Amino acid sequence: MSATVKGNVAVSEAERALQHGVVQAVGVIGAATLASRVLGFARDMVVARAFGAGPVTDAFFVAFRIPNLLRRLLAEGALSTAIIPVFTEYLERAGRAEFGRMVRAVTGVATVVLCVVSGLGMLLAPWIVRVMAPGWVDDPEVIGLAGRLTSLMFPYLLLVGLAALAMGALNAQHRFFTAAVGPAVLNVAMILSVLVLAGRMSPPVFSLAVGVLVGGAGQLLVQLPELSRLGVPLRPSGEWSHPAVRMVAGRLWPAVFALAAVQVTVLVNTLLASLLPQGTVSYLYYADRVMEFPLGVFGIALATAALPSMAGQAARGEHRALTDMLGFSLRLSVFVALPAAVGLVVLGHPIVRLLFERGEFTASDAAATTQALAGYAVGLPAFSATRIAAQTFYALGDTRTPVWAGLVSVATNVVLALALMWPLQHAGLALASSLSSYVNLLGLGWQLRARLGPIGGRRMAVSLARTLGASAASRTNCRRWFSTPTWPRSSWPRGGWARSIVSSSSSAWRSARKPRRPAAFWLKRAKAVENSDCISKRDSRVSWLPAW
Repeated sequence: MSATVKGNVAVSEAERALQHGVVQAVGVIGAATLASRVLGFARDMVVARAFGAGPVTDAFFVAFRIPNLLRRLLAEGALSTAIIPVFTEYLERAGRAEFGRMVRAVTGVATVVLCVVSGLGMLLAPWIVRVMAPGWVDDPEVIGLAGRLTSLMFPYLLLVGLAALAMGALNAQHRFFTAAVGPAVLNVAMILSVLVLAGRMSPPVFSLAVGVLVGGAGQLLVQLPELSRLGVPLRPSGEWSHPAVRMVAGRLWPAVFALAAVQVTVLVNTLLASLLPQGTVSYLYYADRVMEFPLGVFGIALATAALPSMAGQAARGEHRALTDMLGFSLRLSVFVALPAAVGLVVLGHPIVRLLFERGEFTASDAAATTQALAGYAVGLPAFSATRIAAQTFYALGDTRTPVWAGLVSVATNVVLALALMWPLQHAGLALASSLSSYVNLLGLGWQLRARLGPIGGRRMAVSLARTLGASAASRTNCRRWFSTPTWPRSSWPRGGWARSIVSSSSSAWRSARKPRRPAAFWLKRAKAVENSDCISKRDSRVSWLPAW
């Protein structure tokens, strides 16, 4: 087999082809996620303009966070993490007919479980809100509004859970675009609900809850046509004794606890934020939305694209290839996440003002949100890399090791949040989340090295050093821009100003790092691969990949 040499490491053409396919998939997922994030920012601008940052938005964000937390844990998070390795293994070993039978069996069980959880959530919503926001107990109007919103939005869990099953079935067959575009449907539904229904409902914020339910249905429906074309309709069956049901269940609950590390951190921060001045929950929400833009467009997209390939390598016993894929994914993650974090810290204030400062969202709201954004941005590289490291364990069928690393991370977050929330207020809560994510990453990395052997630490260090240097150059360029005249007051000049800063900083970063190809080259090469198998049907010309 022919091979190329990168540094002192021989890389086979098969490995290069596999990396090529993952980057292609990242391009497809990233493009869909980019559209979703842009619509998400449009949604947040509409919400900020209509409702501002205050008790009403605090009530909605707490109410939405509860089913959203369960969505990330049980639906799009743990469920998709548990099913994709199982689905991939069945495709590798049992064939397409058995794969379709298995999907129907898992769908039947999941539908019943999600209906039960949704029903219980609707009944217990008032008490759940009191646990989530104990600081509101003395404000019956706000806590009552949050309880009604929570009860109304809990069925979203059922809809998005079935959408996650559809996503798992598509991703196992290396079809990524349709599933990734689903969240964009949610954002469109929420935007239209505010614009059309807010003036017709009392209180107007109920229009957002209606948009959440309509958007959840859309996330599911948009995936069904492609599943039918592939011969895997998402029809539930009563075959509860299917072996795959036990396999998924055995991996699901450990995966829930592992992924709960990040989500419980969000829960703890929300609880503590309710003890701080009004508006704190909204500041953290808007800051998290900005931070999740690069995380979702690239970090989570990379983890999603790599998991089916990793699961296939693990099913075939190719642990050396799995280690190479892990190292490649981590280097690629740092390559984007680190300069993005620097950009969010340096440009946080103009970004927040550009996106949100209008209507009821004031300059003081923008300043407070910027402080929270800086705290979250510190952890962006760790948030991205942790997801990839955890996916490696899931591909290996090990869902328990990430649990222990996650529990240590949660404990660290609680201690740091309690220590930082009073001197730094909401910024301290965001910073505690970031620092605890590094603890999680270090724990997972140590366990991976113990299990798989060397994971390319030297190559990662070299890539990290180059990216740090390039990011420093980009930061210097951003600072130079801020030594010029004041930030424009109107939205249109702000947009031109922001584009100029981003363009010049990107040029400085690329020039400083000097890869063999431009940093955005993979985006130009990425194309819609949902109509062809991006793993088995490779373009043999894979030498374009830069040396991350």
